[in-house]
Amino acid sequence: MSPAYAGVDLGGTSIATVVVSAGGTIMGADRRPTPRRSQLDEVPATIAGSVHAAIVDAACDPTDVVGIGIGCPGQVDRTAGTFGNASTLPDWPDSFPLAAEVSSHLSRPVVLDNDVRLAVAAEISSGSGRAFPSFLGVFLGTGVGAGLVLDGELWLGRGNAGEFGHMVVDFEVDARPCSCGRTGCVQAYAGRAGMEAAARAAADAGRTTALFDLMEFGDRDRLTSSIWERSVRGGDPLAQELVATAARALGAALGSTVNLVDVDGVILGGGLAAALGEPFREAVASAMAERVLASSVPPVRLTALGDLSGAVGAAMLAAQAD
Repeated sequence: MSPAYAGVDLGGTSIATVVVSAGGTIMGADRRPTPRRSQLDEVPATIAGSVHAAIVDAACDPTDVVGIGIGCPGQVDRTAGTFGNASTLPDWPDSFPLAAEVSSHLSRPVVLDNDVRLAVAAEISSGSGRAFPSFLGVFLGTGVGAGLVLDGELWLGRGNAGEFGHMVVDFEVDARPCSCGRTGCVQAYAGRAGMEAAARAAADAGRTTALFDLMEFGDRDRLTSSIWERSVRGGDPLAQELVATAARALGAALGSTVNLVDVDGVILGGGLAAALGEPFREAVASAMAERVLASSVPPVRLTALGDLSGAVGAAMLAAQAD
């Protein structure tokens, strides 16, 4: 039997796992909530459980899965197998040996890399990025991250390229605070954490919304992508207003980026973009087009991999390390 690889996307609200064949076919998958902030020490065991479940879903021999890749937010040290300083996991230690911890549960080699970097790699090889020599891949989840691909290669800069979520789109004195400690970042408007903070402030001020009722009914401690989608689809005025604001902020940041680097296309991915779907894509594309100076505006597409780009990219990383 040919080898298979597991890929894990560690997010602020959920952990997504896939088992991928050596040829790149998704054989099985699993998704489960990221442990609550007070239970972050349970993350390695939760990841291990998700890998086991994805192997069962793949209906393959567990011994066929010979390596695991994990996409992590924040700063990743691939050599040490550690990550930290993740704004989407604010209570996480500055440097946690996740690779060793997960490997101890699964008895297999584990490799780490940045989650957005892996998602973009998956888009280049098997996603919507195949259509564009150069593109900007933007991934919306708890936070906002991006990867810039130029002539088929991911641009890393000095090592920190892709912090798209911290482009400033609001310079007013009352701009929303961002998890980075600054204000007005696009992540504060188009990332789930920033959107939730704005929704909670509005609710505390007397605005009516079903967002938090849905959160409590689902026994969640955060507003997930599916809660936002259900609220928007159900006609919740506050949810619709905040999603529209997210689209405008994202479109403004994308327009400025396109004016600077003139990419062939823009790809939207991540759990929030996948959940909000085509109406959100159209709103972002319209807002971006208002800012682009060139007569030819690059297309905005949703990722072909749905919200599994990061997990697929992590499995590819494991295959490369084998």
